[in-house]
Amino acid sequence: MSNTKAVGVAYADPALDLAAFTAYTVATVPPVSPAGQLIYVSNGAAGSPVMAFSDGSNWKRVDTLANIAAS
Repeated sequence: MSNTKAVGVAYADPALDLAAFTAYTVATVPPVSPAGQLIYVSNGAAGSPVMAFSDGSNWKRVDTLANIAAS
């Protein structure tokens, strides 16, 4: 993307008005602290992709609020 600006683990492109997230797996997610982070986990919903947020203690799926898990 052109004109990217780092925004935590995501990159915003003002020309396209979108945010592209770095893809993680359950095994490679970044540290859970601080709370309030948002990530894309390619296998975090029992092997399927899901967005997840940090509550400061765990990575939580945004769809069910369950902890992320590969299976």
